[in-house]
Amino acid sequence: MRVLQQVASRHIARSCRLPTLVEQRRWAQVHDIRFLTSHQKPAEKVLEKYRNKLDQRAKQEGLDGIGSLKEKYQDKISDLRRKATVPGATGPPQSTATNAPYQAPAPPQPQPTSPATQYTAEAKAGVKTLDSFIDVEKTRVLPQKEIEYLWRLRHASNERSLCATIQADMYDRIASTARKHPQFVLPLPREGQGAEIHFLQWTFPSENTVTVLFTHLAEYKLRGEYSQPHTTVTHHLDLSKDTGLVLLQGTVLPDRGVSVDEGKFLLMCLQKFYSQTSEQTPRRKLLEQFTQGDASFEVQKLLEEAEKIP
Repeated sequence: MRVLQQVASRHIARSCRLPTLVEQRRWAQVHDIRFLTSHQKPAEKVLEKYRNKLDQRAKQEGLDGIGSLKEKYQDKISDLRRKATVPGATGPPQSTATNAPYQAPAPPQPQPTSPATQYTAEAKAGVKTLDSFIDVEKTRVLPQKEIEYLWRLRHASNERSLCATIQADMYDRIASTARKHPQFVLPLPREGQGAEIHFLQWTFPSENTVTVLFTHLAEYKLRGEYSQPHTTVTHHLDLSKDTGLVLLQGTVLPDRGVSVDEGKFLLMCLQKFYSQTSEQTPRRKLLEQFTQGDASFEVQKLLEEAEKIP
């Protein structure tokens, strides 16, 4: 599934220059690693490692030394570097100033076709509808308690499955916020290691299905259009008007570095940030800052709000 690369990568870069691994307050301080790359010199390390072999190659070709060898193959070296550069990952840092305060670029301009729109078009034929799980018409007449029981029973045999029921009024608040802020980041704490940052995107494939994709932020930076979500969650709205329930089901993929319990934690965090009714809450403010690419967005604040209960 080739999804979300251009806008997602650009949006992350413009929003906050987030580190993909930050230290949580209860274990250590949060460290901003945005400028650390300016002190690293990987080219010098590579040169030192292969100096003897390069000297031998230069002698074989009758050249004075490594400098002459580099001049001879300068065009080829430049071409290989250009092909190997991944924006935001293997390419040069966009800023090497370590003393100047960080300033985020202007928010991204609207695009004619966003990755979310592209995914929506592709997903219409691929997202499972509710009637692939249950008999919708028979379920429609049941009381909420029975629907909740049947829905959980339907997914009990799948150990990688996520499932839940959401009251329709709460879902409406969440969806309203999601349409304003379809992209965001959430922390996933790992005790003793800090917290990983995960990128989420809402998509709206059809009238009765709304999907959320969770991906490692590091994967977006490194793999671009080839990045794959580790968790996919779909909200089914077919019964919401008649029963007052929205049915949620999702899957946490194996061998992607995220457990089912961690997938549940990300869902819980999503609800914390997206179910806010007031525009003035700290969580809503973080959503606004991220969407607008505001330089005042702070990872520390994100961690603090994610830790609060509820």
